[in-house]
Amino acid sequence: MSSNLEAVCSDRLKELLAKVSNNKIVGVLIGAAATIAINSSGATTVMTIGFVNAHIISLKQAATIIFGGEIGTTLTGQLVALGLMGGKEIDLNFLFSSLAGFGVFITMFAKKEKVKLFGSVLTGFGLLFAGLDIMSGAMTEFAASPALKNTIAGVNSSLVLIILGAILTAIIQSSTAITSISISMVAVGLISISQGIYLTLGANVGTCLTGMLAGMKSDSVNAKRTSLMQLIFNIGGVVLVYIIDTIMKLVTGGSLSFGVIFENMFPGLPHTQLAMFHTIFNIASVIIVLPLTEKLVALSEALIKDEAPTEKKERFYFINEDIMSTPSIAVEQIKQEIVNMDSIAIQNFNISIDMVKNLDFSRQNELDDNEKELNFLNKELVELIVRLGQSSKLNKKDTRYLSSSYKAIADLERVGDYAQNLSAYAKNLEGNAFDETISTEIERTRNLINKLFLVIIDLYKEDKHKVNKEIKDLRDSILSLSNLMVKKYIKRLNDNELTPISSGEYLKICNDTKRVSEHLINLIDTDYVLNH
Repeated sequence: MSSNLEAVCSDRLKELLAKVSNNKIVGVLIGAAATIAINSSGATTVMTIGFVNAHIISLKQAATIIFGGEIGTTLTGQLVALGLMGGKEIDLNFLFSSLAGFGVFITMFAKKEKVKLFGSVLTGFGLLFAGLDIMSGAMTEFAASPALKNTIAGVNSSLVLIILGAILTAIIQSSTAITSISISMVAVGLISISQGIYLTLGANVGTCLTGMLAGMKSDSVNAKRTSLMQLIFNIGGVVLVYIIDTIMKLVTGGSLSFGVIFENMFPGLPHTQLAMFHTIFNIASVIIVLPLTEKLVALSEALIKDEAPTEKKERFYFINEDIMSTPSIAVEQIKQEIVNMDSIAIQNFNISIDMVKNLDFSRQNELDDNEKELNFLNKELVELIVRLGQSSKLNKKDTRYLSSSYKAIADLERVGDYAQNLSAYAKNLEGNAFDETISTEIERTRNLINKLFLVIIDLYKEDKHKVNKEIKDLRDSILSLSNLMVKKYIKRLNDNELTPISSGEYLKICNDTKRVSEHLINLIDTDYVLNH
């Protein structure tokens, strides 16, 4: 269900998460909506870390989204409680389970992709309740075992139950699964509401593992801080409840606790008692922490310092392995890597033009390092895209973008190759520097290509794959200038203004600068993207 929900909602989710304002409440609402949409707070956390990693949102914005995710994840517990309720007049399990068959019917016969995905979501939703019915029945027999009853009932330590809930959640990486099982165990009397509360609190801590893995494996300091904020937030809430519950028990001799409070609030409905505790606890935690968001951000920055600049090495700047579990966001980060690759390529182009004009090779090492980075990105991005393209979570738009990105990566790698060529031409001049007139023409070409780059990169970021008038004008200007330079080349050659060495290199420079512009324009070639 989560996989197909993500495929259906991916575009909307990316738009929502990317447009988080500095309004804390808006951030919380978006985090809750995103988590409800894909039925996974862990996926929302990984997506949020991905956006922080890509510098799309700030740490403060990320914190509010994570807070919202903790609220959104409580919906599953409420659904589980509803599914376990049943009744003589209306069998809710049968009603929801029948959706599975209806969903399969839609998936088999629908022609549109989104309708098929919707059918798959209904199938998953129906199977969720069918599974609950099976689990509830099995749990009743399970609970009847004296040995098991004594074992589970014997775990009365709140701290042990928290640790147990955290470990189980960390193993299966799903707090909703542990919470659902806890609700079912409470419903059949296998454990008390108090035990269920502490297992659920432990699940809230264990769910941080997904975010910690995504954050700590990232090269981004802010990504690490985001995962740390989630851990502090969840542990802080659990510690607060533990302290308050312990004090209530000590003061009243055990006659008052959170378990007793929720039993009295929802008498005779054990499954609802735990589901409502989970919801109220998470909402209350957000209400308490939301005004302290800036303090939480400051604490994360104090605990994880900015890293000292390290020697450059080939690496991804926005992608980590964990983001692959959320393909719709992995696609967004691939776009960020391609934009970064574009910046590296144009940087090398400018370095090589400086070499041609000034015969100054002091930045040769920088150019070589950049070329290694481009080669790395060319190889690794393609392999990543091949893997990502096999995911069932991608919609047609993302699949089409991935198909077009192969060509974009190849074009940028070629820009890097032309920069290497230009540096080689500069070395071949052997001290025969171009005169001021030729240097001015080369500089004019460079300026036009840089303007072209800025226009194209803005359009590429916005998914506007269309060659507009400004790009056409710049392309025409570059082509006209290149043709003019070639004509002047012939005249200068006839007038003996060029040496045999400089004449050959000059013509190569004219041709290669023109080709650089063509490869840049390929990034937003609409016909290619649509027909690929």
